[in-house]
Amino acid sequence: MSEFTVVPTPRGGARKGTEMKVFITGGTGYVGSVLVEHLVTAGHEVSALARSEASGARLAAAGAAAVRGELADAALLRAAAETADAVIHAAVDYTMSDTANAAELAAVTALTEGAGAADAGKPVVYTSTGLVYGFAPERDTTEDAKLPEASAQPVKAQAERIVLGSAGTTPIVVRAGLVYGRGGSGLLTGLIGSAAQTGAATYIEDGENTWSPIHVDDLAALYLAALANPVSGVYNAVGEHPFSFRELAEAIAELTGAKPLSIPFETAEQQLGAFAHVLRSTSTLRADKARAAFGWAPSGAPLIDEVRAGGYRVPASVAS
Repeated sequence: MSEFTVVPTPRGGARKGTEMKVFITGGTGYVGSVLVEHLVTAGHEVSALARSEASGARLAAAGAAAVRGELADAALLRAAAETADAVIHAAVDYTMSDTANAAELAAVTALTEGAGAADAGKPVVYTSTGLVYGFAPERDTTEDAKLPEASAQPVKAQAERIVLGSAGTTPIVVRAGLVYGRGGSGLLTGLIGSAAQTGAATYIEDGENTWSPIHVDDLAALYLAALANPVSGVYNAVGEHPFSFRELAEAIAELTGAKPLSIPFETAEQQLGAFAHVLRSTSTLRADKARAAFGWAPSGAPLIDEVRAGGYRVPASVAS
């Protein structure tokens, strides 16, 4: 069992605004690192889980304190959450293995137990995904929808139930659309890298299926708004600019010099397995509830514009 050790940040001095002690998991990941930046800038005292010395150094450079340990250490997570004023779970394991899923649920349980120990209504913000709504074309994607058993992220739905049922907390579940911006997103960088390597920016069938994405800075702004005025519940988090996968393929083709190419679903399924169902799905969410509850207004540039305007680059490993 790891000892609960906080490695203090070298940045000291007074902070502006109303301070909260915020503990975050995934603080060196794509979304988490932007969250840490926004939290520190807003004047919060941020601590974040760090699995390595290198991760701890990155957090210190960002103005956060590193809590050295592993996501699997329930006692450490419970103690960190108990000493914080608010908790954000932003860690993601994309393997979705049985081991990873079990670790996710155990971590969420530990975090909510620690945050709820004082019975003070501490906000616990859980990072979920719009993929929990499943694949059915006419599915309900409002926040109070009954979630299907089959989805691309069933463990997220299970973790949501743990958070929402936790005692002594203010549980907040954020179902984010595809997160983009600052050159990040594993999906986008993967599609760009594949197009650069193969010379084809592919989309499935007519490519007219659309998704509602969210800029990473807008997502971070939502988290800060939720901490400032916590209201329990489930909230979709998307911006104002949906995109179609054909539009995305065309933008990636411009970036990489590849050709946009339609492929049959059967071909996509042979190449990608079950993930082909995700890329063929439509995910048009609305975030009216989050706007109303937190006074939040996303303002990020459209995803397609980000790709076309140089916000993304061809990976150096495949660039010519």
